[in-house]
Amino acid sequence: MLKTIDDLVWGIPMIVLILAVGVLLTVRLKGLQVSKLPLAIKHIFANEKDGKEGEVSSFGALCMALSATIGTGNIVGVATALVAGGPGALFWMWVAAFFGTATKYAECLLAIKYRVVATDGHVVGGPFYYIEKGMGKNWKWLGKMFAIFGALAGLLGIGTFTQINGITSAVNNFFDPQNLKTITLFGNEYSWSVVLAGLLVTACVALVIIGGVKRISAVSEFIVPFMALLYIATVVIILVTHASEIPAAFVEIVESAFGIRAAAGGALGAIMVAMQKGIARGIFSNEAGLGSAPIAAASVKTNEPVAQGLVSMTGTVIDTLIICTLTGLSIVITGTWNVGLEGVAVTTKAFQLGLPFSESVASFILMICLVFFAFTTILGWDYYSEKCVEYLVGDKPSVIKGFRWLYILAVFIGPYMTVSAVWTIADIFNGLMAFPNLIALVALSGVVVAETKKYFEKYK
Repeated sequence: MLKTIDDLVWGIPMIVLILAVGVLLTVRLKGLQVSKLPLAIKHIFANEKDGKEGEVSSFGALCMALSATIGTGNIVGVATALVAGGPGALFWMWVAAFFGTATKYAECLLAIKYRVVATDGHVVGGPFYYIEKGMGKNWKWLGKMFAIFGALAGLLGIGTFTQINGITSAVNNFFDPQNLKTITLFGNEYSWSVVLAGLLVTACVALVIIGGVKRISAVSEFIVPFMALLYIATVVIILVTHASEIPAAFVEIVESAFGIRAAAGGALGAIMVAMQKGIARGIFSNEAGLGSAPIAAASVKTNEPVAQGLVSMTGTVIDTLIICTLTGLSIVITGTWNVGLEGVAVTTKAFQLGLPFSESVASFILMICLVFFAFTTILGWDYYSEKCVEYLVGDKPSVIKGFRWLYILAVFIGPYMTVSAVWTIADIFNGLMAFPNLIALVALSGVVVAETKKYFEKYK
């Protein structure tokens, strides 16, 4: 049943819609994601001045958004896409990311422009508000649809189950790959490594999210840059030691993307599978078009929507065009996408074969990266889904606290779900979230263009 729903949500119409919105915004913004990338990087480190609305710095919001995007999607998601769609899935991830960078810019610009300051001074913003305030009150139902799907995506998909499942699988693969020490729970046998890792992560998540946005931002600013650099450096070692194989890997990726190696009758089918898996996993990873990043962007201390849009769009570059590409290349070069493995085991095997270290050291490095990436993603998505709930019920602290404990419960039970079911549920809610947000981006694309033009005229 889940697979049938997933195929409907992530069918050709959704793929075409996501790419079409990205292409539309790229054309209307005249390739801003390329021409203004240096300025965007400069804005990341600009100091916010006092007196501006918001709760966190641009760098803090970027780290919080990256904490939610750099996670199992970059390590497990890429592997899953390559196993299901072949190396060509990575090419379609690049295509989705290129156009998705313009999408991310637009949605985060709109988040600042239409955000709301609550009575106690905290800021709330995101697709639900730019749908309601930008498109008009008659479209409030569409904003509520987004908020419902966003809350469910955080609670039942991308925020909890996929992340904790990735963490416990990585810990299990390192400490007890043969499942020699097990315990019976819920009618099934699980390794003690899975149970203990699940309990430890659940406890740490509870300690952080009870502290709210500022604690989540502070933890993200500390963990995300360090872990991203460690992961990048590790994969670069694989690429440097296999430099001669990189050109062949790119050829294989492109040929697979266009079904060149498939039999004549199966070429179109191979292309469609590669497109579907690549774009779905790419969106899962960088979240461009989903409408999640604008919720973090809305909390920034800035009065310039365009400046924050520029900062936010760099998240897609870092997430997909850099980190996912590195993961994908390591998997293609080592050939682990086609050896019968699934999930984190694919990337683990790639590290074991590609790194000039012992298998245990390679597995340990990947485990550490995955644990911290996924942990920060859990934190980021708690913030996103809380804001969705707040939009639906209003400023009711007791309801928000109740939701936090429900979120913690979902993290607790996540390790005991099957890998395929977890990723399918996440894909479904991602697609349902994206739909109302993409409608709003098309409807408000003129606002985005006008704000951009006005800003750069002033900037000159």
